[in-house]
Amino acid sequence: MKLNYKKLGEGPALIIVHGLYGSLDNWLTIAKELSQNFEVFLIDQRNHGNSPHADSHTYSDLKDDLLEFMDDQQIDKAVLLGHSMGGKTVMFFAIDHPERVSSLLVVDIAPKNYSKISDYTPQTINHEHLVSVILNIDLSQFNSRTEINLELAKQIKSEKVRQFLLKNLKRNEDKSFGWKLNIEAISKYLPQIMDGIDESTFTKGKGITGFPVLFIKGEESNYICDNDHKLIRTIFPYAEVTSIPRAGHWVHAEQPDLLVKTINYFVLE
Repeated sequence: MKLNYKKLGEGPALIIVHGLYGSLDNWLTIAKELSQNFEVFLIDQRNHGNSPHADSHTYSDLKDDLLEFMDDQQIDKAVLLGHSMGGKTVMFFAIDHPERVSSLLVVDIAPKNYSKISDYTPQTINHEHLVSVILNIDLSQFNSRTEINLELAKQIKSEKVRQFLLKNLKRNEDKSFGWKLNIEAISKYLPQIMDGIDESTFTKGKGITGFPVLFIKGEESNYICDNDHKLIRTIFPYAEVTSIPRAGHWVHAEQPDLLVKTINYFVLE
């Protein structure tokens, strides 16, 4: 899978991996700031942005895509920065290829499974709802983004979420609207996207080490809870966890300056 990407700046390699429904464009503001100290690579993950679509969408696929990208760009080691689904991607990658990671930064996601029946989280329910809404909207019936936004508003109350989703709209050659997202594949593989890392393979003292690890939580988000810290440190024994104040799940959009300062301080100091 040859991923779409952009490159900014010079210095040590830093790769930014976006989350579900996202794209590299969501992180351009952050990347421009980080490019003062790093050679920043932003990628569109498969089935997102301007990267190719594929029938499969598992973390095995996503981490292999990232490995292929690093090999193609001749990046021996990189700082990996992943948000939400992208955070899971870089975690799975770091477990399989620790020698290719110089630092690991995971933004507002834990290594846990978010879809267990015994812990059926609001995040999972929300994603199932969003995917269902996108799948069932008939874009051929609309002539403008405003009309589509009004239609989405009937089932998605948050203006912020709707505007985020609408960034995935594109115009086809016949001027009709389409989605950049491969929503069919995302819907089919949503349980795998919500899946976590199997902690049973990490017995005491057998976690992943050799590079600094930082989990960055949005203070107002519930994606990383206090009781997730044990799991995080079972897999990454020396991981640090920090919180960005006045930020929800989209930390990069809500507190970009604080996020950049946190990243630079952790990696460069």
